[in-house]
Amino acid sequence: MTVAPPVIDRFSTLAASYDVVLSDVWGVVHNGITAYPDAGEALRRFRAGGGTVILVANSPRPGIPVMSQLDGYGVIREAYDGIVTSGDVTRALLTERPGAKVLHVGPKRDIPIFDGLDIHFVPLEAADCVVCSGLFDDEVETPEHYRDLLERIRARGLLMICANPDVVVERGDRLVYCAGAVADLYGTLGGEVIYAGKPHRPIYTEAVRMAAKLRGATPPLQRVLTIGDSVRTDLAGAAGFNVDCLFVTAGIHAEELGERHDPDLGALAKIFAQAGVQPKAVTRRLVW
Repeated sequence: MTVAPPVIDRFSTLAASYDVVLSDVWGVVHNGITAYPDAGEALRRFRAGGGTVILVANSPRPGIPVMSQLDGYGVIREAYDGIVTSGDVTRALLTERPGAKVLHVGPKRDIPIFDGLDIHFVPLEAADCVVCSGLFDDEVETPEHYRDLLERIRARGLLMICANPDVVVERGDRLVYCAGAVADLYGTLGGEVIYAGKPHRPIYTEAVRMAAKLRGATPPLQRVLTIGDSVRTDLAGAAGFNVDCLFVTAGIHAEELGERHDPDLGALAKIFAQAGVQPKAVTRRLVW
């Protein structure tokens, strides 16, 4: 028999147990179109009580441009102290490969991830690695549109750096595919993939390092809480980094859980059991 973790209505009942929050962005503080005001206010109040909030995003852009994007969605700056993105981690990986000849798979809007780096964009035939930041047109394409390209990349034995390990994200009231879905397909074809963001450790290590710099001391991991809506990235990432997770149900798993604002707790427990991970607690939306 599977048992769901406790469901809480308000983050304030949990907040005092933590000094640092590492919060997911898409699905927790905004939906890809507009901010969730209650989530921003909850994080602001956590900070007002002495806590530190680092947004941890599987975004294929550096943190500073993402701040401007969040401004456009209406996410208040008072909700967070800093941002670490999978784009930042991708840049670090490329810095270790000076002069790299890169095939970029992804939309033009992601090009800022490469600004200032010693890399060269080349066609597949000349590439020595691939950076996948997304689908060229995520409004209409699926990973299957990339199978032929991925088979040709695999035939050349190229490493793929996945700049956004998310498989899908919410955009308004629907889901769209992300770079993680393309990278996963490449992996099934036998290709080598480095995932730059969640659920892998480097992005959490950098987020805690940023929090430590802001606080003047490294926080003990038992005083660090992650908040997220994805079992695959947020919950698995928290478990792998040995920190607690507050799981938000009204995100990418909402349709699996029944009604968005009244999730099926049995279905929720089953999802956690299948993944082999459990959050500290569950909340429908992030509210103080």
